[in-house]
This record gives sequence, C-alpha cells and structure tokens, in this order.
Amino acid sequence: MGRVQANKAHKTRFSSKSSRNIHRTSLKDKARIAKSEGNVGKGARAARIQHNKMVREQKRAALLKEKRAMSGSSSPPRVIVLFGLSASADLDSLAKDLLRMLSSEDAGGVPSTVSSPEYKMRVTVLKAPHGDLKACMEMAKVADVIAFVASASSSCEDTSSYYIDSFGNQCLSVFRSIGLPSTVVFIRDLPLDMKKRHEFKKMCISSLTPEFPEDCKFYSADTKDELHKFMWLFKGQRLGAPHWRNQRPYLMAQKVDIVNDDQNPGKSTLLLTGYLRARSLSVNQLVHVSGVGDFQLSKIEVIKDPLPLNARKDHGAMDSDEVHEVEVIKSLDPDPMKQEAFLVENVPDPLAGEQTWPTEEEMAEAERAHEQKKLKKRSLPRGTSEYQAAWIVDDSDVEYSESDGDDDNGMVLDEEENGGAAQEGHNDLYYDDDQASLNLRDSEEETEVDSMMMDGDNLTKEQIKDELQKIKEAHAEDEEFPDEVDTPLDVPARRRFAKYRGLKSFRTSSWDPKESLPPEYARIFAFDNFKRTQKHVLAKALEMEQSDQDDCIPAGTYVRLHVREVPTGVATGLCDLVKTLPIVACGLLQHESKMSVLHFSIKKHDSYSAPIKSKEELIFHVGFRQFVARPIFSTDNMNSDKHKMERFLHAGRFCVASIYAPISFPPLPLIALKHVEEGSAPAVVAVGSLKSVDPDRIILKKIILTGYPQRVSKLKASVRYMFHNPEDVRWFKPVEVWTKCGRRGRVKEPVGTHGAMKCVLNGVLQQHDTVCMSLYKRAYPKWPEHRFPIADA
Repeated sequence: MGRVQANKAHKTRFSSKSSRNIHRTSLKDKARIAKSEGNVGKGARAARIQHNKMVREQKRAALLKEKRAMSGSSSPPRVIVLFGLSASADLDSLAKDLLRMLSSEDAGGVPSTVSSPEYKMRVTVLKAPHGDLKACMEMAKVADVIAFVASASSSCEDTSSYYIDSFGNQCLSVFRSIGLPSTVVFIRDLPLDMKKRHEFKKMCISSLTPEFPEDCKFYSADTKDELHKFMWLFKGQRLGAPHWRNQRPYLMAQKVDIVNDDQNPGKSTLLLTGYLRARSLSVNQLVHVSGVGDFQLSKIEVIKDPLPLNARKDHGAMDSDEVHEVEVIKSLDPDPMKQEAFLVENVPDPLAGEQTWPTEEEMAEAERAHEQKKLKKRSLPRGTSEYQAAWIVDDSDVEYSESDGDDDNGMVLDEEENGGAAQEGHNDLYYDDDQASLNLRDSEEETEVDSMMMDGDNLTKEQIKDELQKIKEAHAEDEEFPDEVDTPLDVPARRRFAKYRGLKSFRTSSWDPKESLPPEYARIFAFDNFKRTQKHVLAKALEMEQSDQDDCIPAGTYVRLHVREVPTGVATGLCDLVKTLPIVACGLLQHESKMSVLHFSIKKHDSYSAPIKSKEELIFHVGFRQFVARPIFSTDNMNSDKHKMERFLHAGRFCVASIYAPISFPPLPLIALKHVEEGSAPAVVAVGSLKSVDPDRIILKKIILTGYPQRVSKLKASVRYMFHNPEDVRWFKPVEVWTKCGRRGRVKEPVGTHGAMKCVLNGVLQQHDTVCMSLYKRAYPKWPEHRFPIADA
C-alpha cells in the first residue's frame, strides 16, 4: 500500500471557541490591571501637546499683533522708494499719480507723506535721483518697499539687461549688499494696443526676472486702475526688512531745525522731527546722525501725530515746507545717573605701569655712558651678545680681539614651540626631512671660496647698483613673489629692517598679540569676550524693548529729538541736505560709540577697476553709520592665528579689511566709497559685511630679501647682493633661507667685506636660482585724520 498523505494542521491561535475563552481576561481582572489615568506616559504626551498648542497660539498672536501694528493707526507711514532702472524712467509722474490716488490733493515736497482713509494706511513716497549714488543708498536704507520703475520703451544695449542702464546695475548690486526689503517692479510706457501691450510686458518681465528676488511682483503702472490694484495688494502685504535694521531704533527726519546753544559757542541743538521706527528709543541712549557723528540727547518730545488715519480730507497731506503748530504731548529728559556716557577714545594713564619717565639730562647722560662703553674694548668669549656681556665683569683675563667676536646681537627667530630668540653661534636650523644634509660636519673639506676674497669687494656703490640692476632685469619675468624688496646700500639692513623677525613656521610659530603695540592702542577699547558681550548687550536691548520703561518711546510715535552739542555749521548744512536725501538718526547700543579695531569681510566692486592700496582713505557705510577709515587688507587663514597683509585689494576674492572705527555689533552690511577726483561724487569701490571686533588679530607684513649665487660647491654656495656688509649677515644669521626652486638652508658665515655670505642648503643650488629670506613684522591700520564725512567736509 502507498503512503497516505498527511497534511499539517493549520496553525491558529485558538483552535476552538472554548480554548479562545481560556485566554480571555475577565472584566474584574481587566479593571484591576488596567493602567491608571494619571500615568507618566500619558502625562508627558499631554504636556507635549499642550506645549505645541501654546507655541502655535503665541506665533499666531505675534503675527496678528504685527499685522495690526503694520496697518493700524499706531504704525509709522510706509516708505515707498521709487527707483528708475534707467534714465528714461519718469518718476515724477508716477509719484504724482500715487499721491493723487492716496489723497484728494496733489501733495508736493520731498519727502511727501499722505494719509489715506480709503486704504487705511499712511505712505511716504521718495524719488531716488538717477545718478546720485549717495542719495539712492540713503533712501534704500530706510525703504519699506523699493519700487523699481522700468520703461518699456527704453533701450540700454550697453548692459546685460535691455531695460537697466549701467547706473541701475551698480545701484542694484549695492542694494543687494545693503539688504533688499520688499521689492516690486513697475512697468511704464506700455503701448495702448492690448496685444502689443501684453507682448511688451511679457518681454520686460522675462528680461528683468533674473535680476530680482523670486517673490518680486511685476505690475503695470500706466493707469489709475493698475495703481489701485497695486495699492490694495500692498495694503495687506507683510513687509520684509533686513535683519540689521530691526536691531536698532531709527528715525527718518521729515523736518530739521536748529536752536543755538548760548553756553557752548559754535555748538547748537539739532531738532529732528519724524516717526520712530523698528524699536523703542530711550532718552538715555546715544544716537548717531548719519554722516555727522555720535551725540547725546537733551530731550525727546512726543508730538501729536499730524496725519491720523481718521483725519479730514483737507488735511490728508503733509508738506515738509509748511510750518505747523505742533502740540507736545509728553517730554522726556535724560537721567544723569542712567544716561550713557559719551566715550570715544580711552584716556591712557602714563603712570599706570608705576614707572617714572626719565628726564632729558638722564637720557643724555645714559647715551654718553653707552658711547664710552662701546669705545672701550672688553675681553669677551666668542659669540657673546650685548645682554650676556652686561653680566661679565670688566677685569676679565681672557684676551679678546675685534676680529674674533661678533659685536651684534643675532636676528630674532621665533621658533615653533617656545618662540624664543635663537642665540648667535647656536642657531643651526634642523629640518625633519633633510636633517642629514643640513647638519653638515664642521670638519668637511673647505673650498677655495672660504679663504679667498670675493670678486665684488673692490666695486663702488654705483657699480654694485648697475650689477644688481642687470640681475634684477634678468629675473624680471618671475612675478610669483610680489613681496621682494631691495636692501638699501647706504643704510645697514639690521637698522632698516629692525622691526622684522624671522618665523620658522608661519602657521605654528608663536607671536604675542600684546607685544610692541603702537600708541593708538592706548586710545581704543577691547573686550575679553566679544561674543559674550554682544549677547549681553542685545539681551539688555530686548529687555528694554519689552519692559515699557518710563524713559523709552515706543516705535511708531511721532517725536522730536533734541540732539545736543552739534557744530553749528554742520547743523546748518543738514537743514539744506534734508531737501535732497533723508537724514537718519539711529539709536546706538551699549559701547557702540567707543573706538576699537573692526574687521570686515570685503570684496572689490565689479564696477571699480582702479587699484585700492592699503591705508588709503575710504568712506565706510556700516548700516546707518558713516565714518572715514584707512584700512589695511589681509588674508583670512582658517588654520592659523596669523594673517598675511595684502598691499592691494584684489578683485574677485574676499579679504579682511581692518580699521580703527567705533564699535558695532554684527550683522551689519558695508559699502566702501572713495573720492576719485576732487569735487566729484564718491564711487563704490568695495562691498562686504562686519566680521568681528578684535584688536588682538595678528596681521603680518611679509618682505623677501633676495640674493644671487656667485659660486656653488656641492651643498654650499656663496650668495651676494642680499646684504652689503658682514655685520648684517651676522645679524640675520639665525633666519633660514630658501630658494625659488625649492631648496632650503641656513646662513653659515659672511665672506669678504661687501656682504657676501656662505649658505648651506639641502641640495645643489642651480646657478640661475634665487636665494630668499622671509621676514615679518606686525602691521596695524592707520588712525583716520578725520572721522565723519559730513562733519569734516
């Protein structure tokens, strides 16, 4: 019989109803083992849900508050800046159309502010003058909306875009560096025919879209209906502003007055009237008047708003030329105990080091004693420095001849670990790769160069110059080393380059940031921890904003600032200047009036082709502030605490510009201007942003001394024209040398009397090669002769 197939039983959890009931838990037991309602897991989940709900409600309330403040009667007028992308764009007619639509009357004057009950908003319309870069920049800093106006009938064939000319392109790049607020584009001068109108508009939008942000809207602006459509969309639009502008309170003056100060001749009180924006302003704060300087406030007056939203139609416009009777609601005076002190420079104490300055007689007597000591011969061991000789008594029995000893102390060589000075006679340089080739034995057979005089010993200075010029011309095609300098023939190199020192490694060798500081460092301020100070200052400003203190005026209030001790001539000039560009006063955070060393990440502007040298006078626009500075440029090394100085600002790459300037807290944009010709408007030369405030940043200026081989014997070579006397060779002996073909080595000894020297290298030196020596000294910015462009004009 065959085998009977036996299938495996199907696996089920419960094979029958009775067995299923065996595993069922009774209701009594289920109630006993059930988890309590107040267990930890459920409580944590409920707390998490409640927290997320609270965060959502806070964000919704903050957004609703911002929207109400933006469109309510307590909000300042929105600033619309009309900027023509080309000279053919007609801004005057567009501004009149906007103001006529918002007000029943034609509002004139610059700036023009109108209140529209129909749209339930207040608007200030500014027209950026085409060709005036400075006025356009100042208007862009205070703009809530920049309306770029393009003419469909314009033709700008010299630029990449057909509708933007060269000045429009330059201003666009500057606006991007400052930080663009909300932007729109108005297209004017479209044809009346609907088909052509649509085609022209489409062509204009496709050409301009790459130049603007993605959220930028394009509007036709020829008719009243098209402007009406824009205004209704603009009314509900949430405006964006650069982050740096929301950190400080500022006021765009709509009226500027002067009150003479009888107590201070030549000084006066400047009255700036306008709407306070962004943040609350304390009467105890310092303010910066753009281009003029930092000042204290003597009073803040809260004035009745001249343009309420529920005003009658015949008072719907405010002309800056009219004189209105102002009604002062509240006046705030500074508290002498709380008012921030106006400190610009530190006052050094000459007795802080507990030392007394020597008199002229004592200095003359010490100099005479030093000269007599130099004339007197002393018996000293070979290789003894002046410092060591000071500890040796005069009546030594050791015979000393002038030809045996070196009377100069060696050049300072900063080592990688300890940074100590290498003593002369004991500073052989050792390398990891080529130690055997450099550490040659002294018993090696000498060549004929060691004992014979050099051929150039009998040459005159003029012959040496001619010979050196011929060698330089032969090497002129090698421009890889721009730091090369010539050693002067009439000045000893140890005196000419006394402030320089050698570094065994630029990256790892130590350099004390407090060593040999210039006198200007006694006038500046420094922070122990700048980031911690900035965090504390910003937190303090936010606390003042939220606490509603009695000495603070909230944003959106119409106020009059009394800025005291302003030079009368400058204040008079501001009264005329307000007709062409906005005068801005911004509140300063704590410490922002004090001088320090600021570092900016900077890049040369594409429109400027002339060279920009270090320590050249430039006008820095940093946020709302303007000041004159003389920067030095340097590289930004990420893996080192030392940075190489650049002689010029090179195009196409970022570098760091360091200046003496008032302290500012980043982020802040930078626009650098320069007067190209006398009496002409300044041109944009560079853009960037504030990087840090750090007086201890080490910037090193590098020079390369060059010499040329005369005789070569295996690993030794005699090199000439790097120095011109043997004392200089002995002085710079501790510093290593290198060649342009990749050899490294050290100076062994001078040869002859005209500065030739014997060098030991780690390879055979080619006759066409150049021997180099790198020297460094710390570089500092130049103190500006005048600080503010308008005040010192």
